[in-house]
Amino acid sequence: ARRDIGAVVKATGVIKPRVGAEVRVGSRVSGAVEHLYVQIGDTVRKGQVLAQLDERDFVSRRDEATAALRQAEVNMGYARIERDRRRALLASGFLSPADADATDRAWAMGEQQVAASRAVLAFATTQVGYSRIAAPIGGVVASVSTQEGETVAASFAAPTFLTLIDPARLEVWAYVDETDIGRVRVGQSSTFTVDTYGDHAFEGRVSAVYPKAEIRDNVVNYIAVIRFAAPRDRTLRPEMTTTVRIAHQMRTAALALPSRAVRWQSGRPYVFAQRGGGMERVPITAGIRDESYVEIIAGLREGD
Repeated sequence: ARRDIGAVVKATGVIKPRVGAEVRVGSRVSGAVEHLYVQIGDTVRKGQVLAQLDERDFVSRRDEATAALRQAEVNMGYARIERDRRRALLASGFLSPADADATDRAWAMGEQQVAASRAVLAFATTQVGYSRIAAPIGGVVASVSTQEGETVAASFAAPTFLTLIDPARLEVWAYVDETDIGRVRVGQSSTFTVDTYGDHAFEGRVSAVYPKAEIRDNVVNYIAVIRFAAPRDRTLRPEMTTTVRIAHQMRTAALALPSRAVRWQSGRPYVFAQRGGGMERVPITAGIRDESYVEIIAGLREGD
């Protein structure tokens, strides 16, 4: 009979988060954790506040920077008035050019002092914002490593508060044996199963083949990355073990026969077919094969 048949490359694999789908959220400033708003398993959206540090020190520095800016603006205002007054006196001949230049210098310095104060205020305001830890991506809280009341120090490295994983952006790392990797190409269709849903095959496609080998138990494997759309009715999780089948040859509506019906002698296939009133040995030409079927190129007709 005719059926779709394909030769496949088999491999075991592991579900992994894609690049950018697993994020370790940390703090850019030091301080005590005042509130922790999420726990493991919570679903969060991008931008949602996850934790709050004690911000009193940062608010005080921002207020101090605000006061310094106002003082600099007042000084610049007086410097502008003095500059305008002395320029008028210079135009009337009652003031020397050197004295007028001094007021111009004071005005220029006041202007730069205002710019510096604004920069300090912007930095202090940013530090206040850093005291609120927000989610950089939407996803699920996979782990929490900091609790309320603990003090975090961000002097050398950003401490990790928690880890977020986006369950909609996962992929399969298939560990393909070195004897089969030559038959794997980007774009090939594939299917995989996981133990928890053993009766369901998930569909994907090869998106990359890593050039560096993975040596495990003295066996050389290469990673083929399988991208797939997140299923709606089933939940896949990182580190689940998968059984992968990558199709490298496909035939649509090919004439095929179950593998158990094909016999081999000296490397040549044959079958026993019904001819007239008995069974007759018929040599055939076989094509590609999968786990259960063999393609029949010549020797039999549909319905034999």
